[in-house]
Amino acid sequence: MMRYSFAILLMLFFVEVNAQQIPRFNPDTVKTITLDSVVNIKAKRLNIETFIDAIINDTSFYEAFRNMKKYTFIAENRVFTYDKKNKVDGRIYRKIKHNNDGPYRMEYLVKEDNGKVYKKNGKYQLYTVEMFDYIFMNAYNTDFAPASAPSTGKKSSNEGYKDKLKTLIFNPGRPIKGIPFIGSKTEIFTANMRQYYDYAFHSGTYLDSIPVYRFKVSVKPDLSKWTKDGVMIKELVTIFDKRNFEILGRYVDMKYSNMLFDFDVQMNIEMSYFDDVKLPTKITYQGNWDYPLKKEERASFLVLHKDYRLGNGK
Repeated sequence: MMRYSFAILLMLFFVEVNAQQIPRFNPDTVKTITLDSVVNIKAKRLNIETFIDAIINDTSFYEAFRNMKKYTFIAENRVFTYDKKNKVDGRIYRKIKHNNDGPYRMEYLVKEDNGKVYKKNGKYQLYTVEMFDYIFMNAYNTDFAPASAPSTGKKSSNEGYKDKLKTLIFNPGRPIKGIPFIGSKTEIFTANMRQYYDYAFHSGTYLDSIPVYRFKVSVKPDLSKWTKDGVMIKELVTIFDKRNFEILGRYVDMKYSNMLFDFDVQMNIEMSYFDDVKLPTKITYQGNWDYPLKKEERASFLVLHKDYRLGNGK
């Protein structure tokens, strides 16, 4: 079951276009942020601790996904899979209307598949793509949109994995319990882990009009190779709205290898306002992951949400 827990955790962790680390085709050509200058923040109101506290305590990312359930919107989903030479060997395109005008229904406006997408039994070739389909193409039935039901006892394995996923995405910097060799490596803001990271601030503009801070946590370049290899989160970038300190974007670059698994993943989530409500607008993923006796999985995704309109469904 470890295979499935890692697939779920890595699938949904969040890519700046210019931060792509895997040298291959990148489906994300949507430019959303322009950086103006480096900011040397010395004011008491804004310092490293201010940003870290906001990252750790933020709940608005989770609420933004839950709020999708109230809206009618269009989702465009592009999925690409790759061979060992990083050449595209499978393509999936979906344009979906999530219609919440009355009883919710999902309408496929476009549905296209090309290349090595499915096995003979009709299932996806890659488990990564299977998880993408479950999470993004069926968002209303996942734990991100509806409120979770109260626990009635011992959680199933899948419920446990979803809890780990929520911590990883919505509370970066906290430990992930129950994942061997990984749990504490996500806890990058502890006193012990901070010695491995640099912090940088930039001022910028998001979506042509929103003034933002870009807070970047990255592995120090002068660390030994052995130390760098032991640090799982290579970079964590958070975009803050200057006007209200709301988090509008989150990017992570993760890479780690041991005897049980090997992964290299970059992912990004971006939000925007619709009638002053923050909702997801872009999700991108580039990832390779491998584990013994199984085929290495290489894939990239681009998810765009647009035309949000408050529905009248219940």
